[in-house]
Amino acid sequence: MRIGELAGLIGISTRAVRHYHHLGLLPEPERRANGYRDYGLRDAVALARVRRLTELGLGLDEVRDVLADDAGRELHEVLDELDADLARQEEEIRGRRARLAVVRRQAAEHGGLPAEGPVSDELAALFAEMARTSAARPGPEPAVASKEREVLALLESMGGEEGNKRMVELLGEATAAPGAMERAYEVYGLLDALVDAGTDDPRVAEAARALADCIPDSMITEVSAEDWARAAGPGAETDGGFLAAYYAHFAPAQARAVRRAIQLVAERAR
Repeated sequence: MRIGELAGLIGISTRAVRHYHHLGLLPEPERRANGYRDYGLRDAVALARVRRLTELGLGLDEVRDVLADDAGRELHEVLDELDADLARQEEEIRGRRARLAVVRRQAAEHGGLPAEGPVSDELAALFAEMARTSAARPGPEPAVASKEREVLALLESMGGEEGNKRMVELLGEATAAPGAMERAYEVYGLLDALVDAGTDDPRVAEAARALADCIPDSMITEVSAEDWARAAGPGAETDGGFLAAYYAHFAPAQARAVRRAIQLVAERAR
């Protein structure tokens, strides 16, 4: 048989046959006087086995191990490993599909995904409540509200699963109180007004006090007094870590108001 006939018989391409020769998976047959390869029945049997092994999901290196006379592993050992690997892949796929289902449901329930998504169901519900509150107010949404969602989505991605869940629970409790979300948007408006202000603007203190008043005691007690003090300390804006990046997220007067609010919260935490 010529190479085209062999490839057609087994149902693969001639390019694949040549590749298997190159890798040593298929021995080179004798050649005719004109230089063409001359394949026999044994070559077809060997090639068919290579195809069956690859269809099982074995990589070509694994196929070579199985076919080699001095293979260190029996075929059943290779297949056991392959089965275990496929089981792990199945578990990963199930997990990914479950997460995808959550995102699709969020999109259906809330008329699309937030710009910060995908996020947890709980955080998506909080963002939806923010959207409803913003829509009921005159004018565009304060830019600080959008920054708040970005930071919350980031924090949810940073922490451990339990820490994320607890953070979102506390946020949900804090904003579920009557008028809480409306007060939060009033604070966002106060902070937005500071975007071009100087750090000595008297409105900084007003915004700081309003922001601190929005943080309930239940949230304050979840963080140690030392951590609150560290977040409000003099090195927080220059330590090069997350807090410095967080403060840099705001205009100078806004950052001053946020830091002053954290100082007020730190005093309550003592």
